[in-house]
Amino acid sequence: MTQRQLERLPAAMNCKNGHVARLMEDGRRASAGGGHYVECPCCRTQKYAEPAAATREWRRINGIRARRPAPAPSNVLQLGLRLTGGNRG
Repeated sequence: MTQRQLERLPAAMNCKNGHVARLMEDGRRASAGGGHYVECPCCRTQKYAEPAAATREWRRINGIRARRPAPAPSNVLQLGLRLTGGNRG
């Protein structure tokens, strides 16, 4: 048997129909049709040399956007300064 399941993807990566997605590996060499792919009961990606490429394709097919990282906390302190009228001299 040349195919094996590497991992189940998080629930946020289920397909449009709600099926559970799983990352698979075909152990044959690339010229013989091997590689990594993501599949569920209703669809699957092409085979790629790297698992990251297969998950990117899965996200594109199913319209899943990647989460943006939270902005880093700033070390700048902003004071509430108010400007008063100009020079009165």
